[in-house]
Amino acid sequence: MKDNNISVGLDIGTTKIVTMIGEINAYGKTEVLGIGKSKSLGVHRGVVNNITQTIQSIQQAVLEAENAANKKITGVTVGIAGQHIRSIQHSDYITRENSETVINEDDIERLINQVHKLVMLPGEEIIHVLPQEYKVDGQAEIKEPIGMFGGRLEANFHVVVGQITSIRNIGRCVKNAGLDLDGITLEPLASADAVLSREEKEAGVALIDIGGGTTDLAIFKDNIIRHTAVIPFGGNVITEDIKEGCSIIEKQAELLKIKFGSAWPGENKDNEIVSIPGLRGREPKEITLKNLSRIIHARVVEIIENVYTEIKNYGYEEQKKKLIAGIVLTGGGSQLKHLKQLVEFITGMDTRIGYPNEHLAGNTDKEITSPLYATAVGLVMDDIKRKLKYSTGAENESSDISDREKIENITINESTETIEEPYTKRKTFLEKFTNRVKEFLDNAE
Repeated sequence: MKDNNISVGLDIGTTKIVTMIGEINAYGKTEVLGIGKSKSLGVHRGVVNNITQTIQSIQQAVLEAENAANKKITGVTVGIAGQHIRSIQHSDYITRENSETVINEDDIERLINQVHKLVMLPGEEIIHVLPQEYKVDGQAEIKEPIGMFGGRLEANFHVVVGQITSIRNIGRCVKNAGLDLDGITLEPLASADAVLSREEKEAGVALIDIGGGTTDLAIFKDNIIRHTAVIPFGGNVITEDIKEGCSIIEKQAELLKIKFGSAWPGENKDNEIVSIPGLRGREPKEITLKNLSRIIHARVVEIIENVYTEIKNYGYEEQKKKLIAGIVLTGGGSQLKHLKQLVEFITGMDTRIGYPNEHLAGNTDKEITSPLYATAVGLVMDDIKRKLKYSTGAENESSDISDREKIENITINESTETIEEPYTKRKTFLEKFTNRVKEFLDNAE
């Protein structure tokens, strides 16, 4: 059956592609109706390198989710990540013509559009512009300038940049799989929505999402995203190291990592041995767990130190930037044994594993609450929020008119000000970016 009320997240990862179908229940929680998973064959470090294989993997995951939920999927919210994503901090300002009128959304829009004109490297495009603190006529630390008087409006921005061809290739795969592109979301932001609490974002927290091909970092402070980064290493390089170090095939290396792997070599004794069946009647291989842990430890230390360098670049040691809530680990790679202890040892910061269960309905299957599905859960939540925003706007459009008429002519300082409606249909930067990608795909037909 076809259902337009459902929300769908599509997580195109390096090792797996996940399609998750969900809806919001009576208690405001996300109820997962169905999930589909397929092996990702055409993606390397978060970037599509084989269109045909990626389309087939998407279709397989979508079909599995449709069968599980007994629903027909038409559109999806897709996550973007990959080694091509980077972020910069930028400050900009506009001078308003009339400082006697209050700052409104048009002024914010003009300021954001000015940031969009920044010159990027060839092939790069701005994906996301996130305003942080504002300044009005030199007055700093303003979180919401709308409604204030002022002639000069300044802001600090977190600007996320990516290779536009990589994003268009993801859009092409989604479209050729027979799906509409309802929305595009940054995967670190989706994961953050799924596993972080509002209190953690307020206090200051670093989210580390360890995927198959990349490790994503998102730093929050005062409920604002402060820094994002993508490290081009993930769980796959650990598997590759085990494969080379133990002279075994990839499938065996992955199983070894999941079942017996540990990020802390001291936990294993010298006489702990695991036997791997030989190929085609050859003698089985005997591998000590201590040696296995040493291989894993070396690569994990490299990944964590790369992430920690990014955290230090943000300047968390400064008191005003201190990350009180520490680090939250999520993603498939976060399930590695003793990883939490190793991260705490390297960084000296409190660490926990992030599970996407806080926003899920109580009867959700235990497998879905795994960190493995954090991004997919976040993408479903993002799709739900987008649909609620527009449905609420449509409902409120007529009912707000009478209230607005009553208060439209409020006089402030002998000048008449227009009162903004409670709901604005102004699109976010990511929604505009999604529309640009869709227009490009339509014109490319």
